[in-house]
Amino acid sequence: MKPLLFLLTLALVIGHCGNKSTTAVPPSLFADTPVARAIVPGIIDEASGIADSKRIPGYLWVEEDSNNPNFLYLLGHDGKHGKKMFLKGLNNRDWEDLVLSKGPEAGANYLYLADIGDNYLQHAAYVIYRFKEPALATDTVSEFEKIRFKYPDGSHNAEAILVDETSHDIFVFTKTETTSKIYKIAYPQSLIDTTTATLEGELPFPQVVSAAASPGMNELIVKTYTSLNYFSRQVGEKIPESLKRQPVALKYQWELQGEAICFKNDNSGFFTLSERPSVTAGVSLNFYKRK
Repeated sequence: MKPLLFLLTLALVIGHCGNKSTTAVPPSLFADTPVARAIVPGIIDEASGIADSKRIPGYLWVEEDSNNPNFLYLLGHDGKHGKKMFLKGLNNRDWEDLVLSKGPEAGANYLYLADIGDNYLQHAAYVIYRFKEPALATDTVSEFEKIRFKYPDGSHNAEAILVDETSHDIFVFTKTETTSKIYKIAYPQSLIDTTTATLEGELPFPQVVSAAASPGMNELIVKTYTSLNYFSRQVGEKIPESLKRQPVALKYQWELQGEAICFKNDNSGFFTLSERPSVTAGVSLNFYKRK
C-alpha cells in the first residue's frame, strides 16, 4: 500500500487498534521489544513481503509492492543489503506477500509471490507466482509457475497469504472489509485455467497485511497494521480450523506501515519489516526473540 492509501485507511485501522477479540499474550512467548536493525534508505523502501531464506542462511527474501521494479532482494538478518535478483518476464501489478514453503517437487523449497493487491477492486483475477528458491549465485530468475485465481464473489483487495507445507494448499486473506475473509486455492493448483478459490472462513478483524507460519506450522501469526494475532495449531488441523480460535495479542512495537512478517527458520523468533512511509522516516528490520 502506498502512503496516500495508508492515510485514507488510517481511521479504519485506529478503530480496530487492540482487537477486542484477542486475549493477553502468555508472558513467556516472545520478547516485548524487538531487536531493531536500521536499514539504509533507498534500496528497499516499499517492502510488503518477507521470507527467511533456507538456501542462503542469514538472509531474508524481500519483495516490494505495486509499480516497483520486478526484483527480489536479499536482506541480511543484520539489516544490511545483499544482492537483488531480476524476475524476468514478471509484472509487478501489486505484489503484496511472499512465502517460502514446500511445493510440487519433494525436497524442494519454493517461493510464493502473491500479486493479489487490488485497492480499487478493478481486477477480475489474480496470480501467485511459484518458483524454486534461487541460489546465491543467481542473477536472473526466468522460470515460474503461474497460479491464476479468482474469487467466487467478485473482486477483493488482499495483502496476505499462507501456504500449508503439507497439503500445499494456498490461503489468501482479504484486507479492506469489515472482517478479513479466508479463501483457499486447493492443491494441485492449475497452471492453465483460472481457479475459483473457495471461501473457508473469516477472521474477527480486518486490515490483514501479512501472515506467517512457524517451522512445523504449529503456530500462526496474522498481522494487521496495529496488531500481531497469534494462533496455535494442533497436529493434523486445517489452517482455517486453527484460525477459528480466539487469537492471542502479541506485544508489538508499532510500525507506521508495517506490512511484512515471517518466522526465523530456526524458530527462535520472528521478523517484521515496514515500508518507508516518507523520505525522512527511518525503517528497521525488527526481530522478536522467543523467550
